[in-house]
Amino acid sequence: MTDHATTITMKDIARELGVSVATVSRALKDSPRISEAIKNKVSAYAREHNFYPNSMAESLRHVRTRRANLIGVIVPQINHFYFSSIIAGVEDQANARGYSVVLGQSGEQYEEEVKICERFQRLRVGGVIVSQAKDTVNYDHFKSLIDNGIPLVFYDRICTGINTNRVVVDDYMGAYKAVEYLISTGCRNIAFYGSPMQMEISKNRYNGYRDAIQKHHLNVDPTLEVLCDNRTEAERVTPEILKREKRPDAFFAVNDDTAIGILYTAKRMGFRVPEDVSVCGFTNGDRAISCDPMLTTVEQRGHKVGEEAVETLVDHLEGVVPMDKVEKKVVKTRLVVRGTTRN
Repeated sequence: MTDHATTITMKDIARELGVSVATVSRALKDSPRISEAIKNKVSAYAREHNFYPNSMAESLRHVRTRRANLIGVIVPQINHFYFSSIIAGVEDQANARGYSVVLGQSGEQYEEEVKICERFQRLRVGGVIVSQAKDTVNYDHFKSLIDNGIPLVFYDRICTGINTNRVVVDDYMGAYKAVEYLISTGCRNIAFYGSPMQMEISKNRYNGYRDAIQKHHLNVDPTLEVLCDNRTEAERVTPEILKREKRPDAFFAVNDDTAIGILYTAKRMGFRVPEDVSVCGFTNGDRAISCDPMLTTVEQRGHKVGEEAVETLVDHLEGVVPMDKVEKKVVKTRLVVRGTTRN
């Protein structure tokens, strides 16, 4: 039994009553989704133990008279499968927690990202879930949100310059296991196509690739480590690499779009995939099963990332987790083996 002299939280109530934190939150907000019996049980326990939200959450009760239950979401590209799957997860979980979502697309442009943050402030959103644009190196617009009492949760591309909440996939281990699998099938000269290194996901996927190469005592060839993260660029740079005397026998790409560019370039040049060249991507979107052969890739589980981002944000907004506590969640990846790699 919880000590009456101790300030309790929603987590304490949930544990004592054998229900989820979300159920406690909804019961206290008189949600129609919760039965009257559970509402009465939660309310009685809260009154008996003098439950009140923590001081930061208490101030948010007054803020909420000015702010709608609105979550702002910034996405680099809506038409990218991974980001669209994250949006689906965000909306599903936001609806379940009684929040609405307003969306802004940066188009990978820092200036547009700044404008979206300013618009979200004018809309008085409760919090923001964001994946930063590729060229973002100044974070004042994010700091401004925090300074104005708007909590942030970063997903996918995190901002290392700000110590705030984040939900990411295990990019390092996903890349490591993918490259290790390529090695296990007999590949020995593996090229890496990556994104700009100012992004944390780029560093993590590169480090996973490099560590797998070194663990298995293969030669590290910096000329096979290429800055290339889209299909157009992959189709431009791959022919020269495949014409080398010591050409790669496998490619690991930072995303599926790039991997598919490599795949079709290799096929056009007369190489057999996977007999001559293996290809592995990172996303597991719809395109991975619409190419020929179907693409081996690392699944990122975008819907789960979106759900976790909303859970993290709403738990802070509703006092389940103190506003000054930074949460860092990692969603595990899995390798999906298909036809572009050897068995």
